[in-house]
Amino acid sequence: MNKTIRIALFASGSGTNVENITNYFNGKTTAKPVCVLCNKPDAFVLERAKRLNLDSLTFNRADFNDGEKIMEYLRKNEIDLIVLAGFLWLVPEYLIKEYPNRIVNIHPALLPKFGGKGMYGMHVHEAVKQSGETETGITIHLIDGNYDKGNTVFQAKVQVSPSDSPDDIANKVHKLEYEYYPKIIEEIAEKIR
Repeated sequence: MNKTIRIALFASGSGTNVENITNYFNGKTTAKPVCVLCNKPDAFVLERAKRLNLDSLTFNRADFNDGEKIMEYLRKNEIDLIVLAGFLWLVPEYLIKEYPNRIVNIHPALLPKFGGKGMYGMHVHEAVKQSGETETGITIHLIDGNYDKGNTVFQAKVQVSPSDSPDDIANKVHKLEYEYYPKIIEEIAEKIR
């Protein structure tokens, strides 16, 4: 019998993707988000986690680099897959070794364009606008030890018109994130069940 893949969500911000992913898997047997790990004790995602009945853990840079607290928590929760949902720190080697090809991230642009350190959130959409791109989108990829590298699993595109502001671009990209990220996570979970 296929097991239900247990997902840990790493987040740093308000948690809209966390909520969207959790709601998507509600009632499904493929995978189930079980906890949220957050590097900001005042992030709104922790409030969302409570409302969604997800366990949560906050940690600081030292905990993250050391790994003991994180790994103990992930093992206790029997995590099979890690999903980065607006998490901004570079994932350390011990996590990549423990979860090879089982850490998935979403980037709000069509990598390799507009990726790398410092390219997150509105920084990306502002760069897309400044460059005069006619399209942008999302890239869902597996994590390696570098920012926004790793094997691309999926991309979706959206048109950018000259009149679009960075906020307009962000809204278009968010729609793609909400539509595709949970589905692609489900496909990845299906493969590792």
